Amino acid sequence: MDAPPPALRKIIHIDMDAFYASVEQRDDPGLRGKAIAVGGGGPRGVVATCSYEARKFGVRSAMPGARARRLCPELVFVKPRFEVYRSVSAQIRAIFARFTDMIQPLSLDEAYLDVTQNKPGIASATQVAREIRRLIQEETGLTASAGVSYNKLIAKLASDQNKPDGLCVVRPAEGADFMARMPVRRIHGIGPVTAERMHKLGIETGADLRDRDLPFLQTHFGSSALFYYRAARGEDDRPVHERQERKSVSVEDTFFEDLVAEEALLREIERIAQSLWARIEKAQAYGRTVVLKVKFADFRIITRSRSFAAPVRSVEQLVDAGRALLKAQLPLRMGARLLGLGVHNLEGEGEAGESGDAGAQLSLL
Repeated sequence: MDAPPPALRKIIHIDMDAFYASVEQRDDPGLRGKAIAVGGGGPRGVVATCSYEARKFGVRSAMPGARARRLCPELVFVKPRFEVYRSVSAQIRAIFARFTDMIQPLSLDEAYLDVTQNKPGIASATQVAREIRRLIQEETGLTASAGVSYNKLIAKLASDQNKPDGLCVVRPAEGADFMARMPVRRIHGIGPVTAERMHKLGIETGADLRDRDLPFLQTHFGSSALFYYRAARGEDDRPVHERQERKSVSVEDTFFEDLVAEEALLREIERIAQSLWARIEKAQAYGRTVVLKVKFADFRIITRSRSFAAPVRSVEQLVDAGRALLKAQLPLRMGARLLGLGVHNLEGEGEAGESGDAGAQLSLL
């Protein structure tokens, strides 16, 4: 006999709206309605997040502060208060826990919830999402957007559909059509470089991706092909992990032209380190080992690492470690098409050895 189809799940993805910036505007009425950025506005600063007023000018998270100021001359920079953000995040997670214990936080401001079986016994996941959003606004003074669907992939995409302060529901019968309309560059798991490769193959939307068979995708995208094949069809069976262990946090950038000059390489690694620090602070994921990744023009990859006795606790230490690792490789034998920087051996993990030459991919889980 054929096995019965798996029971449909009810998944909610909650994403706070411009979290850090919203907290600052809540706590300082003088900032309300203004274009603000949380982070550093100096030559080495990076935007951690920004208000929706700033986003109208093109300001985005992980953008160098100097560029953000050029886009929006009236931008107000606010120093991050991570102890406050952690406290508010704890309030929000306590609200989640009233409905389910199956909570997978991704960072201070977003999480997946499996409410298939929820504590209040509410039959409708949409109603659960509405109630959670109401309680967040009532108890914290902040707004959250929510995506409701039958799997994590679609729930996350849905939460971004009606931001800010929005709700989007994608039912099982609607999943395939929802993914067909989605630009591939927005599909979680398809990065900018892969999206550009897809563009060159004539793949712009989920529908275009669905039209390519699995052998075609395997030829062009290797081990990631099955994920893309299933994603285009609205399929994702990943569970909501109550305690997901993060292994690493990293940022990498692929360049349009290979970099050779020492000054340009060091400038890029410093920019990457600033962006990585913003992610580390957001995820509260501090590690002892800093890892440099270099992909050369011939696609060969090397990684180099340096471990410290205690987790890296400042952006200055991270920048210095990244520069030192890169300087030890200079001059490069050929141009670099990609640079990346990450931290491993996060707090709470066991001891691990240093990495040498390897092609391991670093990722933000």
